[in-house]
Amino acid sequence: MNLPYFVAKRYLFSKRKKNFINVISIISVVSVAIITAAIIVILSIFNGLGDLLRSLNDSFDPEIKIEAALGKSFPVNEVLLKKVQGVQGVEAVTEVIEDYAFARYNQANQPVTIKGVSDNFITQQRIPEDKIIDGALKLRDNNINYALIGYGVGAALSIDLRNDFFPLQLYYVKNVKAGSLDPSQMYTQKNITPGGIFSIVQNFDERYIIVPLKFAEELLNYGNKRTALEIKLKKGADVTRTQRALKDVLGESFKVLNSEEQHEDLYRVLHLEKFFASIASVILLIIGSINIYFNLMMLAIDKKKDISVLAACGADAGLLKRIFIMEGILIALIGTVVGLAAGALIVFVQQKYGLVSMGMEASVVEGYPVQLKLTDFLYVSGAMLLITTLISSRPALLASRFASVQNL
Repeated sequence: MNLPYFVAKRYLFSKRKKNFINVISIISVVSVAIITAAIIVILSIFNGLGDLLRSLNDSFDPEIKIEAALGKSFPVNEVLLKKVQGVQGVEAVTEVIEDYAFARYNQANQPVTIKGVSDNFITQQRIPEDKIIDGALKLRDNNINYALIGYGVGAALSIDLRNDFFPLQLYYVKNVKAGSLDPSQMYTQKNITPGGIFSIVQNFDERYIIVPLKFAEELLNYGNKRTALEIKLKKGADVTRTQRALKDVLGESFKVLNSEEQHEDLYRVLHLEKFFASIASVILLIIGSINIYFNLMMLAIDKKKDISVLAACGADAGLLKRIFIMEGILIALIGTVVGLAAGALIVFVQQKYGLVSMGMEASVVEGYPVQLKLTDFLYVSGAMLLITTLISSRPALLASRFASVQNL
């Protein structure tokens, strides 16, 4: 029989005598449960925000992106393309030219990011059909170039897809030599027909105009240079393994980025916020454990006679310590289990019914995003067990010193 567990359970669940210590025990369980549930909800919110960001970015970003290690562009030829396409797991390679430009439509002006893409960009469904809110998903039709315009850019320029009278005018400032007096030599300008308006996420919608690669090449004066190669993987291909293989093939002259590395700063901030939330959760668990500490101190004083009887029966100081440490663990365990269940229930209700909204009319989702993760449950349970064991040590040591004939 596990004597420390048996005695601790009798102290906690005894029905023969209800006193102030029992009330303190109940308060300790409730406080631990509330704090644990709150921590699970908070960590689930960070998980939900991370998953939402990934889903939004993945709908527009490639699975793997190749960029120049130095500078913003690099020359692309058939040799390089075949080398990339020959890597196991690579299904398609999209050539990309991306740079800043100035857009003008009718009398409206707007700085934008031009993204020129090769023809397979559309066939890969990088922009899903349901994200086109006006017009059609096309970049070329009957030898006519079309632009796909972000919703924010379209709104700023007041673009009307049904009005063919006004073309979309795009201007790109050249790197001209000092002393040039001809303004026409300082920029290039090309017109293109607006073909569709997409809405993915605000960050993209307010910046991007997507055009055919050849059009961007002429507008931006890039020639055979590209700012990136975007990789679509075969179904079931391992991203990490393919990324490593591409790095080996391309060498140190290129950066090979997965989806999270393409937004490294954004995800670093998110991870940092969750880290500090985790630190704050440990502090909250310590605060919740203070009730357990005082509960055990009072219990040790109240059970002086029982402690002396156990010592007279042969219980050593180590056994007495384990009884009170087990008492603290039982209180924490009950509170933690109840809190984990309550937190999981709250998150489940939020996922299903979205009771708490984002509070913004233009938000991507109505309800606050939340996501349960097993690692959070393990983290909270482990932290609570460790804190309770440490905080119960002092009352347990005090209780072991009460073993005296005078207390009988």
